[in-house]
Amino acid sequence: MKNVFHSISLVATRWFVLALACTATAAAAAALPAAAGDTAPGTMRELTSVQLSRLMSPGINLGNTLDAIGGETAWGNPLTTQATMDGYKAAGFKSLRIPVAWSQYADASNNISPKWMARVKQVVDYARKDGLYVVINIHWDGGWLNKPTYATQAATNAKLVKFWTQIANTFKDYDDTLLFAAMNEVGMDGQPWGTPITAEWAAVQNGYNQVFVDAVRATGGNNARRHLVVQAYFTSIDNAVTINTVPTDTVAKRLFMEVHNYDPSNFTINGESKIWQWGATATDPAATETWANEAYIDALFQKMKTHFVDRGVAVIVGEYGVYLKPNYPGMVAYRNRWADYLTHSMVQHGLVPMWWDTGGLIDRVSGARKEPELVKQIVEAAK
Repeated sequence: MKNVFHSISLVATRWFVLALACTATAAAAAALPAAAGDTAPGTMRELTSVQLSRLMSPGINLGNTLDAIGGETAWGNPLTTQATMDGYKAAGFKSLRIPVAWSQYADASNNISPKWMARVKQVVDYARKDGLYVVINIHWDGGWLNKPTYATQAATNAKLVKFWTQIANTFKDYDDTLLFAAMNEVGMDGQPWGTPITAEWAAVQNGYNQVFVDAVRATGGNNARRHLVVQAYFTSIDNAVTINTVPTDTVAKRLFMEVHNYDPSNFTINGESKIWQWGATATDPAATETWANEAYIDALFQKMKTHFVDRGVAVIVGEYGVYLKPNYPGMVAYRNRWADYLTHSMVQHGLVPMWWDTGGLIDRVSGARKEPELVKQIVEAAK
């Protein structure tokens, strides 16, 4: 389902406005630190990625901000402040994914501007001050990673190493509440719907993950043991379990696999679709993708549990969300049910849910909850 997963967050930026934007037992959770803020600066705890993942739910994205092409405010959001993070914390979120663009702030030799690096560090520090776990990545960034061919592999790998070496060195003394994620929704651009993924494309994208891990580990310090997030091809769950491999690592059980989920896409992201109901409470079959029901969702997340979590590789669902359709005011109830069910199912299957938000859930200036009922459902469903 390439088009469902291909550059979803980029598509959201350009074409839609986001109107909203198995787990540990209580005893096991109590035995682990409760929040990022409880960790002393620089401490790398003896936690596996799966153990760490149990502390991170639910999460939210600072979308369309540091990833915006043209500057932090170019896609309509204000400059991020401490108040933004205070809002996430007060709402009950435990982790924050910060998508970041880098190329527009780098010179011809891929040296990242110190000013931009300092700004990213400032935003990370805002989040950490509120005790949030933080994930930073190389987001779409103009799409330079989305040509996974042997012809471009060497040059792309070199740029990937150059960027991650600089990023990792900047944060090498940070504790384990900061995670690095390799990339975002990477696969072969420009292919017709249904085009099979070639062995070449899969090998090169898997190679990006390995290059990322090696580059970060080589910087030493806390990065030698930092929890790192690699990605499935186009962040598809089906691709994750069929074509993606887990990179080799110099430290055991410190890797996450990232996927995204916007199923069924006609309900969640296709603004032209007349599908506006979801799940067992739907009343109109013509307004529902009946195949993508609760059982389908549970089976989807079970795949990730079986193939990764049960084998010691944690899983982040780095993006999921629903765009409301103005012509269907009754959609709100179905969106909220979808959010509640998916969040709960992810956590029950040991996955970390991170809602894709571009400013619809939490006011970026005041930190106030703009969708209090939806926020409550996400937070409560993660418990």
